[in-house]
Amino acid sequence: MNWKIFLPLLPVLLLAGCVTSSFTRVTPLQQPRNPNNLYPVEVIFNSSQQSLRWDSLKPFVLVNGELYPLRPVPVVQNRWEGFVPVAPTASGVIYRFKFEYLYNTFGTEPRSSSDVSPLYNLKIVE
Repeated sequence: MNWKIFLPLLPVLLLAGCVTSSFTRVTPLQQPRNPNNLYPVEVIFNSSQQSLRWDSLKPFVLVNGELYPLRPVPVVQNRWEGFVPVAPTASGVIYRFKFEYLYNTFGTEPRSSSDVSPLYNLKIVE
């Protein structure tokens, strides 16, 4: 009896639970203040989405509503680096990573989507 109720929902449950993306911040939690007020950040992005078109990835770091591009780290797969600006008088900054991409669909052109990381805090020390 339970199978008759559960069986029609099975495809929806399988599709909803299959796609996961993960962000691994590889940036220190704090950095010494530097004269140019730009601080390096790095992230590893992974996704289990089979239809994701990896060649279409556009990674960014989002700071105060502004997107700053990230570039791939040479020789290391799925790892990106960039810089976040911090005001000379600020003691830190809150930022997150955003990855825009295309994914394949059946019978139509690829569609766009994006994933956003949790918020991260970078502390600037004197």
